[in-house]
Amino acid sequence: MLRRNIRLRREYLYRKSLEGKERLLYEKKRKIKEALAEGKPIPTELRNEEAALRQEIDLEDENTAIPRSHIDDEYAKATERDPKILLTTSRDPSAPLTQFVKELKFVFPNAERINRGGQVISEIIESCRAHDFTDVILVHEHRGVPDGLVICHLPFGPTAYFELLNVVTRHDIKDKKSHGNYA
Repeated sequence: MLRRNIRLRREYLYRKSLEGKERLLYEKKRKIKEALAEGKPIPTELRNEEAALRQEIDLEDENTAIPRSHIDDEYAKATERDPKILLTTSRDPSAPLTQFVKELKFVFPNAERINRGGQVISEIIESCRAHDFTDVILVHEHRGVPDGLVICHLPFGPTAYFELLNVVTRHDIKDKKSHGNYA
């Protein structure tokens, strides 16, 4: 499993480097197109490559003219399958944190909540990759109050941390009663 992950990460980085090269080639072709359209001379840094780039420009159509990135596009397959989200907490969660995670399960469609127990984050991530989860959300707390969310898009990221302030759950709101008439 470890070799497979290393290979997948290496392939991902290789595709990202190819994407960078394609972007550089696109910029060169764009500069040549602009120079030709405006009747200006070809930029000096592109004069050696002008013939090859013009030939490529002539072969392009609407679909191939602009490079498209599908490597990091987490929504590229949004029409093919729904996201599958794993919700979990820090170790030994308090009752308010457990209640908050239960409410988050209602917020995110296709979310599954698991009790973390003694599992290490790396084990959770490997398990999620093996079971085709698209995202992992880890909820943190400080003294029984939820104070942070870590959202990781699988298999290679990105990962974001969000701080939570003044968390009020549905459970807390429905117990409040109106004090007086507000007209």
